[in-house]
Amino acid sequence: MRMILLLLLSLMPALIAGADETAVSKPPLILAHYMPWFSAPPQSGWGWHWTMNHFDPENVVDGQREIASKYYPLIGPYDSSDPHVLEYHLLLMKLAGIDGVVVDWYGLTDYRDYAILHRNTQKLIEQVERLKMKYAICYEDQTITALVDAGRIEKTEKVSHARKELAWMANEWFSKDSYVTIEHDVNRTPLLLSFGHNGLTNEEWTTCLKGFTAAYFSEHNKRQAAIGAFDWPIPQSGLEHTRRFASTNSQPMLPVAYPRFVDIYREAEINDGYPEIPDSDGDTLRTTLNLALKAKPQVIQIATWNDWGEGTQIEPSQEMQHRDLELLQNTLRSNLRNKDHLEHRNLRLPVQILRHRRTASTPSHRLDHIVELIVNGKVEQARESLQTLSREDLLDAGTK
Repeated sequence: MRMILLLLLSLMPALIAGADETAVSKPPLILAHYMPWFSAPPQSGWGWHWTMNHFDPENVVDGQREIASKYYPLIGPYDSSDPHVLEYHLLLMKLAGIDGVVVDWYGLTDYRDYAILHRNTQKLIEQVERLKMKYAICYEDQTITALVDAGRIEKTEKVSHARKELAWMANEWFSKDSYVTIEHDVNRTPLLLSFGHNGLTNEEWTTCLKGFTAAYFSEHNKRQAAIGAFDWPIPQSGLEHTRRFASTNSQPMLPVAYPRFVDIYREAEINDGYPEIPDSDGDTLRTTLNLALKAKPQVIQIATWNDWGEGTQIEPSQEMQHRDLELLQNTLRSNLRNKDHLEHRNLRLPVQILRHRRTASTPSHRLDHIVELIVNGKVEQARESLQTLSREDLLDAGTK
């Protein structure tokens, strides 16, 4: 017995070191920043983010509609309220190694398209929970200034307005199992981001957050009330800024990975456009993702899943196909032990499911079952079931 105790004591430092190493090297959550702001037929009319009051999607050239983007979605322009599109996006993320989304949220007020964005966010969250993924909210700070300028709220009501929206989030979202939490002060705390700095001052944000439990991150620079900052592409400084942010020793911080920045604003006559951050044949995404992983954060944000107007999307496009998601798979598989199952060919399954969803003859319960197989990690069975559906469709077409 004494020999066993001595052996255990001799091994204790190594066991403790191993436990510490495991805690430190816990894989980060990979979240994609998601824009729920697209409107398109047949769900609705063509929205501003496809047109920017300049382009006309009814004009079709070589099979592609005229849209406000230098890239074209693989599935064409879509509506963010379409549950089949939301399913397609989230299945792609899951199969690419992305754990969930950070939703760009404009609040609850029925002003401009804010109410539509909120409705679409709710629909997205329904799909997130159905597919057993995660979500967090990025609150658009600029909405408060816009509401004051429009006379919808008084300047003196800025903090109370934001607190009402935070209270709604805390009640409806923060307590859900699917909502992202991070380790902070020994507890798991809901993650909250805010985009921009022109809505509330530092002091107003401090007042706004009193009494709320949230791991609050502000954009680029840490506000007084924030526990850290999250990074975002800056066209004027490009990779130089990204390297500097990702190498900072201040913790916690939330680094960013992105593929490029190539906006359409000059062509849309919005403004003169911003400097480009080039794609560099995928090297920009590869570099920023490796920088983010090297920082060993709890969360890495990808900017973005689908900001087509600024060209930062990693959603498959006609130009890039699935290249960005394949690159993401490669990098995650090489760096994270929980991502070693990722395969390029699996990325072709979601668009097949979407096509079947859009075919009235395909029974929805069979597609639901295939999706459930993917969610539960039974991708090969899902592939076989899809192949069976395709063969049946060919047989049906032959008998008509």
